[in-house]
Amino acid sequence: MAEELSAATSYTEDDFYCPVCQEVLKTPVRTAACQHVFCRKCFLTAMRESGIHCPLCRGNVTRRERACPERALDLENIMRKFSGSCRCCAKQIKFYRMRHHYKSCKKYQDEYGVSSIIPNFQISQDSVGNSNRSETSASDNIETYQENTGSSGHPTFKCPLCQESNFTRQRLLDHCNSNHLFQIVPVTCPICVSLPWGDPSQVTRNFVSHLNQRHQFDYGEFVNLQLDEETQYQTAVEESFQVNI
Repeated sequence: MAEELSAATSYTEDDFYCPVCQEVLKTPVRTAACQHVFCRKCFLTAMRESGIHCPLCRGNVTRRERACPERALDLENIMRKFSGSCRCCAKQIKFYRMRHHYKSCKKYQDEYGVSSIIPNFQISQDSVGNSNRSETSASDNIETYQENTGSSGHPTFKCPLCQESNFTRQRLLDHCNSNHLFQIVPVTCPICVSLPWGDPSQVTRNFVSHLNQRHQFDYGEFVNLQLDEETQYQTAVEESFQVNI
């Protein structure tokens, strides 16, 4: 028991977060040489891109590790016993339950979105454009994004709270802060759903708060919107290995 307590106190809260996805570790695995820990899925994805290097320090990873990384069982056990603060509501949650907590944390849902749990909730045909988006694919999202691009070169959106249309991202942000600041209604964010990786089933409980926290910039200025989310992620991982550390 004393050894277990000593091992546990050597960890900090940051040790329970994956350096790739920045979320609480899910099925943590550890590299043998450098002892860095990642979510299993994040590690395997990085291995497909980097080949033989640790995603964090570019240390060597054996062929066996690349195919079957070693579970960090000691860390999993500690995550079952110790708690950390939810990044949004500050509630103390066991680390191994943190991802499950996010599914019910309203503050987390307001900031990051959540899959719809409202029965029969449907997106209106005009929530972002004039097309039905109930089964929209990534390529359809790209086309919709392009179709709704105004003469200024910026995409335009319809306010889901009052249905007024033809807002750029910044104008929608200003409009909602001026007219809907205290209106809390579950809606789908038209900006999120217009992106290639947008999910039309995601509902934002506090739309104005979501806008202020997630849409202070235009995604098109920083990422290639012609690529889907998986390709974006793989490109980011690949480019990260080109940086000299």
